[in-house]
Amino acid sequence: MGIEVYVGQISGLVTEDEVRKLFSVVGTVESIHLVIDSDSGEFRGCGYVRMSSEEEAREAIDLLNGALLGDRQIVVKNAPPKSSQKSGASGGGRSGRGGIK
Repeated sequence: MGIEVYVGQISGLVTEDEVRKLFSVVGTVESIHLVIDSDSGEFRGCGYVRMSSEEEAREAIDLLNGALLGDRQIVVKNAPPKSSQKSGASGGGRSGRGGIK
């Protein structure tokens, strides 16, 4: 089981594939979860990337925090423990040429 990192300030124009490509530079990406507002269906501008090891997660934080993804500098930090994440603000990742809407 991998280690998740939180990714914030993600542009709505960025696809899941673009997030995967960026994080693949530092290691194996097991999964990506882009947060979708359960009421509006809108992308919330953040998500979680699960790296295959704690070492890769630390490297992602060290190297990618402040990196440019699309038209924004992203924030990469330790993901909060599962129990403190709000329920109801979830959804699957959306990908494709049109970006996240």
